[in-house]
Order: sequence, then C-alpha cells, then structure tokens
Amino acid sequence: MGHAFQQTIMDALTRYHRMMGRDTLWQTGTDHAGIATQMVVERLLAAEGKTRHDLGREKFIDRVWQWKEQSGGTITSQMRRLGDSVDWTRERFTMDEGLSESVREVFVRLYDDGLLYRGKRLVNWDPAFHTAISDLEVENKEEQGHLWHFRYPLADGVTTDAGENYLVIATTRPETLLGDSALAVHPEDDRYRSLVGKFIELPLVGRRIPVIADDYVDIAFGTGCVKITPAHDFNDYAIGKRHQAQLINVFDKSAAILPQAQAFDYAGNLLDDFDGLLPDGFAGLDRYEARNKIVADLDQLGLLDGIKDHTLMVPRGDRSGAAIEPWLTDQWYVAATKMAQPAIDAVKSGQIEFVPKMFENEYWSWMNNLQDWCISRQLWWGHQIPAWYDASGKVYVGRDEAEVRSKHQLADSVTLTRDEDVLDTWFSSALWTFSTLGWPGDMTMVNRYHPTDVLVTGFDIIFFWVARMIMMTTHFLKDEQGAPQIPFKKVYMTGLIRDEHGAKMSKSKGNVLDPIDLIDGIDLETLVTKRVGGMMQPKLAAQIEKNTRTSFPDGFTESGTDALRFTLTSLASLSRDINFDVKRLEGYRNFCNKLWNAARLVQMNTFAKIEDSDELGAPLDCGQNGGDLELSLADRWIRSRVQQLTIDVHKYYQQYRFDLMSQALYDFIWNEYCSWYLELSKPVFWNEASTEAQLRGTRKTVVGVLETLLRLIHPIMPFISEEIWLSLKPVSGVSGDSIMLAPFPEAQADKVDPAAEADLEWVKEVIMGIRNIRGEMNIAPSKALPVLLQNGAAQDLRRFKDNETFLKQLAKLEDIRWVESDEAVPPCATAMVGQLKVLVPMAGLIDVAAEQARIAKERDKTEKELSRIEAKLGNEKFRSKAPDDVVAKEQAKADLMQTKLNDLQSQADQLLALA
Repeated sequence: MGHAFQQTIMDALTRYHRMMGRDTLWQTGTDHAGIATQMVVERLLAAEGKTRHDLGREKFIDRVWQWKEQSGGTITSQMRRLGDSVDWTRERFTMDEGLSESVREVFVRLYDDGLLYRGKRLVNWDPAFHTAISDLEVENKEEQGHLWHFRYPLADGVTTDAGENYLVIATTRPETLLGDSALAVHPEDDRYRSLVGKFIELPLVGRRIPVIADDYVDIAFGTGCVKITPAHDFNDYAIGKRHQAQLINVFDKSAAILPQAQAFDYAGNLLDDFDGLLPDGFAGLDRYEARNKIVADLDQLGLLDGIKDHTLMVPRGDRSGAAIEPWLTDQWYVAATKMAQPAIDAVKSGQIEFVPKMFENEYWSWMNNLQDWCISRQLWWGHQIPAWYDASGKVYVGRDEAEVRSKHQLADSVTLTRDEDVLDTWFSSALWTFSTLGWPGDMTMVNRYHPTDVLVTGFDIIFFWVARMIMMTTHFLKDEQGAPQIPFKKVYMTGLIRDEHGAKMSKSKGNVLDPIDLIDGIDLETLVTKRVGGMMQPKLAAQIEKNTRTSFPDGFTESGTDALRFTLTSLASLSRDINFDVKRLEGYRNFCNKLWNAARLVQMNTFAKIEDSDELGAPLDCGQNGGDLELSLADRWIRSRVQQLTIDVHKYYQQYRFDLMSQALYDFIWNEYCSWYLELSKPVFWNEASTEAQLRGTRKTVVGVLETLLRLIHPIMPFISEEIWLSLKPVSGVSGDSIMLAPFPEAQADKVDPAAEADLEWVKEVIMGIRNIRGEMNIAPSKALPVLLQNGAAQDLRRFKDNETFLKQLAKLEDIRWVESDEAVPPCATAMVGQLKVLVPMAGLIDVAAEQARIAKERDKTEKELSRIEAKLGNEKFRSKAPDDVVAKEQAKADLMQTKLNDLQSQADQLLALA
C-alpha cells in the first residue's frame, strides 16, 4: 500500500507536468535490498534443507537473480495496473551493469580522495546474518531482563572504606565479563574516591584491571560501579578510549565465545603481548549459554551478590530479530563527516526544499550528528567491494583487478584476493539520480534531466536515502560554474500508510492490504487464506482470521484503479501517519460511478440534439451571449466556477496538497456540476420552447465543462478520464489521441462572472430553503408546492423573474409568485434568503394532528437530553476536573439542543394556526 500511495502521487505529478508542456521523466526502478533479499532466498534454501554455502557464491547469486525476476515482476505489474506513466525503456535496477559501473567509479574516486577507508571499529553486528548493520536497521525494544550484582575482588590487599575487599558491580550482560578491561566509578562518588587507580582481579579470568573515574557513570544506577567492556558496548568503547583501556574481544561472528580472547588498541592494531587465555569450558558457548555459566560459576565462588528484575532496551536487527552485538571488526567506511557541508548548505540556502518544511528539522538532526558511514556488509548479494589484498594483507583499490595490477605495477606472480564483502544497498541507492541517467559515461540524459525537480519518498528514510543522495551528488556533480549540483529541488515527504486503526501494516499482524485486491475485489475466504497462509503460530493465525472476518465480512468489492488512486490522494495530508479505511474507498468508487453517469447524461443531451456536421467546437472557447449562441445563468455560473477550481488545482499541485485538491475536485464534480448544473441544464434541454441558440449554449457548456473537468482530474484518475474524454470527441471538438497529451486547463479571466455566481447562489439558497421546509415538515419530495416570495429587494425580484423556470423545475413547485410586503399571507413555513422570506403555505399539505404528535415526541426527547447535559454542566466536580475542551463540547451540545427546541416550538406554533 505504501508503494501504491507514493506511486499514485508520482504519477499524478508526472502527468500534470507533462500536460503543462514540461519535458517529463519519471525515472523508475528498484534497489537490490541486499540483506532483505539474501534473507528471503536463504529461507527458501533452508526449506530445501540447504544453505548458501552448499551452493557456493556464484550459484547462490544466480538463485537470487531468479528470485529477483519474480519479485521485481510483481512490483512492475502493480505499477502497470495502477496506470503509472513511466518510461519503461529506462527502468533501472541497482545491480544493472551500468549502475554497477557507477558504483565502482564512486568507490574508487572516494578512496583516491581520502574519503573512503578501511578500519577496525565497533559496529552493530547481526550474529544471525553475520553482517554489520547500520543504526537505522536496529530496533530498540523494551524487554524484561535482570540486573546482576557481582563481587569483583580488590587486588593487592586493598579494601574499601567499609573494610570490604571487593567492589560490587551491576550489569545486565554477564556474558561480556570475560572481556572487561576496567571498572568505572564517578569521580565525585565518595564511596570509591580512594580506590581510583587501584586494581581489581577479574573473576574467573584472573586478569588485573584498573578502577577508573569517569563522568559517564551514573552514581544512582545499581551500585554506582560498572564494568567496562570497550569491545562489546558502544558507551564502554567511548569510556575506554578516554582512558586507553584495552579493547578485548571475546566473541566470534556468531556471538559465541572464542577459544582465546583478542586485544586491540584504538588504532585497530592487534596487541601481540596480550595473554588472551579464557577459563576452561567457555570456548564455543553461545553468549547466553556463557551468561548462565558465568552466573553459576560466580555463585559457586560466592561472588554473586544478588539478582533483580530489570526492564531494559534490547537492540534487535529489524529483519533477523536477533539481539545485536556491538562487535569489533574490520569494515569499510565513507568519511561522511567530511562530505556533509555541501549537503547542509544545499538545504540551508533553499536550493533543496522539504515539503512539509518541518522535516528539515529532522534532516538537520541527522546532518549535525553525523558519524562515518559503515558501507561494507558481510553478504554475497550486492556490489562486491572493488578491493584486492596481497598475501601480506595490503589493500589495493581499483575498478577491476587489471587496473589494480597496472596502477601498482604488480606482476602476475603476485596473488591477489578480492574482498568478499559487498556494499550497503544504500551506497548504490545514493547514486540513483545520476547513475540511472548514464553517469559517468554518456552525459546526454544527465544534462537533460539533472537535477530533477522532485523526490517523493517517506520520512522514515530521510537519512537512509535522502541525505546520502544529497551528499553523493554534491560531491560528484558540478554545475557549469563548478559549484556542487543538487540531486533534486524538492523532497516531498509522505506519511506512512497504516491500517484503519493506525497500526503498522505487517504480515505478522495480518493487516496487510494488497492494492490489486482492492482494485479487482477479493472474496472473504480467499482474503483469509492470503493473510494466514503459511503462518507457523496457530493461535496468531486464528486471531488474524477472526479479525479479518470481523473487519471484512464480505471481502472487498471491486473498486477499480481510479477509485483506489483517488482514495490515496485524498489521504495525502501532511500527517506522518495515514490510516487507510476501506470505507473511503467505497465512497470514491461511488464517485467514479457518479462521473460516469454524468457523462452518459451529457452524451444523451448532446449527441441526440445535433446533426453530425454540427460541431460544437473547442470547449469553452466561445464568449458570452452573441451570434447563434445564448448562455443561461447556469451556463455562465458553471463556466465562472470552473475557473476558480482550475486556479485551486494548480495551487494545490504547487503546494503538494493532494488531499485538498482531491476534495476540491470531488466537491465540484459531485455538487456543483452534477447535483446543480446538470439539473439546471435539464429545463433547457427538455423545454420545447428553448431556442436553438439556448440549446447550443447549454450543449457547449455542459460538454466543455465536463471536458475541462476530465483534464483536471486526469492525473489522479487516468482510466475513466481517458475513456470518457475519447467518447466525447465527436461533440467536444477536441483533437488528439489521448487525454494525457492534451493541455492541462488554465484559468481564463474573461470567463469569471461574479454577477452570475451571485445570482445562481441566490437561486440555490431559495431552492435549499424550500427543501429544508420539506424536510422539517415531512412533506414528500414528489409533492408539488405553492411558494410565495415576500419582503424582497428589487434585486430579489429581478432574480425571481429571470429564474422562475429553474426554481419551479428544481424545487418541484406547482406555483411561485411574488407578494408585496404588506400583503396578507396564510399560515406558512418560512425560510430566509437574506431579507427575503420564502413562504410555503401549510394548509392541506400535512396531517396536522400527526405532525403535532411527532413534534411533541421529538420535543420530549430533546428536553430530556438537554436536562442531562445541563445537569452535567452544573456539576462543579465535572467542571473542575474535566479539560476545558471537554466542557466546551458539552456546552456546544446544550446550545444545539436549545436551538433544536426553539425550532420545534416554531413549527408547533405554525401548526396551531392550521388546526
């Protein structure tokens, strides 16, 4: 649904600007999603009882390509069903050879510029996937755990001020004890001040480690004394670096205990003189097995001081779900901190604008706290790093091995081994705006389309993708003056599509919606099967099935693509979260039907009224009355109103307010065009007294406005607009093979008619007043009414005389006449239009006794509700404790009830005059 949402917005923008005469390109494609894709394929292999190692790297990659063709086909199939107007000849994939060439070029240039390096650093390590992941791929989840208190013996006969020969530390991770290299206390903690600089003897291991003082330590947490394990905790790494404590690694890539610990300095050098011996029985144990053994062994030694329940945040891989292990390892890094300034300047100067603007703050938050970017991943699927090593481990970087040998004059006898790691997917995605256009080779398309106008994306990947694209582009592309070139001028950040309750859509929750199911419709049983099929947890599957049957008892009725697209644009507000309610889809399906039926009505009243040779000409090109064409008030009104709609639609495109645009189009087409104008045009079409000039004026207007509306709504609803537009060609006078190639409407100042709008609004108010009287008095819509107009001004009289036919037709009147202000009138129901009274004589129209009984019953009900609310408002306890807005809402309800009582009393008084 997220793809469908963003693709609909991108398509609307592309179609709009194309119709506006712009040279448009929606550059479509997909990234290779390194970790996610490899995970899926490895799971498929696991179902066959195999691993990727059974296949080997080359055959495994072949298998991934096979899966990509299937998955990529699903994505592009959805785009085609949505009607996305992309240049399919330019579809790109980040593993295409052209893009791979760009990746190698960027890697080599960054390395040569000193902006890319290899170093040993602490990273987020996923022990399930055996790869480093970024901070943004880590989900911190609150979980229930424990806080263990251990006694660490003081060395050299030292004791605390209390005479104890040990310090008690608190930790949530006993398994890292084997890698401790210091004990830390706060420098102002009087309990431990005398022990700073002394040593303790690390339990089980026997290694002497110092007691250090650091402001990071929280005096109030635990015992105020914490173990420092720089190689297995990011905070400890920073503390250890300040005090030059050793980095001692005790885990392998699966987070199991090594046979022998390794120690490094902060430059990443292995310390050869370190005694890495670990206690017997730990080698090969999983970290949690090691935890249990350490706790048991310390308990046996009398060093377990206590265990407390503790709530803590556990970092987990967002794809594997495994607890992430901070791990010291060699990785490749981009010196992002050195590349940030041009990217910061581009947004600060306004060259790049975020829509909504509030997301610029999120951008600054990332850019002002940058760290170097770890770009290597220990995977097989992805762009293999273009680096080679000789037997001594020296690294050589080049576009290929031949270039490396030539550049460094390496003989064929020198054995080179290529780095097995691949690049982070976001590395290649960061090059998207220019690598897809042919850089660094043929620059024709780059010069034509770069920088692009707009990027449409979700706010959740501002740093993942947006910031990195800006950094890469400003570094590698320059304008004619040599200044950094930006990748795009605007970044439109969409919210995230959630279900109708605001929950994130996920297969595990069973609340995922498939856009194609919404378009084509799907029965309940098939929907249930799709949602619970393959789930391994019976209880969860049963709950999802129950929720599905409750929420969608009949499945989804076919809605069509246009209804889905219109629903999505109507939801495109400035909110971060967008709840998708299927009920709105049903409403917009009805809207599509409304537009279709309106077109059929127009065709019936135009095709049948003209000769084949009697072309209407280009829509709305005629002036006002004159020659062989006469425009009614309704014609002039709708022509004027469509100008304002056109202005608003252009404005909303510029503001990226697709929600407001959709609402404006919906209100105009449903209410102004269909409910009012088409009804107002019927008297002209159906009245035998209508002249040919009047018929031509209304035919031309009814077709011309519809054709304009079709072009206005086409970028959002391409299918129905195209179908109707083509069917109107015989009478619309337009030319062209497709509406998508027609010009987008522009407002015409000479068609704005304030007088016609004011007159028609008067007509509408009179009709609505009569309709309200019908509703209030329970008078059947089919009953023809007599109406009197009284107390009006000269302008009201003119409007009445000019529009008597409209009023009779649309208000279902048997008669309507003007009466003077001093003329006596019978008992009437009254509606006010300004100072004008619209009077409906009641005699003979209603059953007085039945109506009096109905009003009395409604009055009793209203009085009880009003008494309840007034009692609540009179309760001082309620007023003192309830929020102001709650009190205000209750007062508003009371005011509404009182108004209703007044109206009912007025109706009752009128009925008394008839009794």
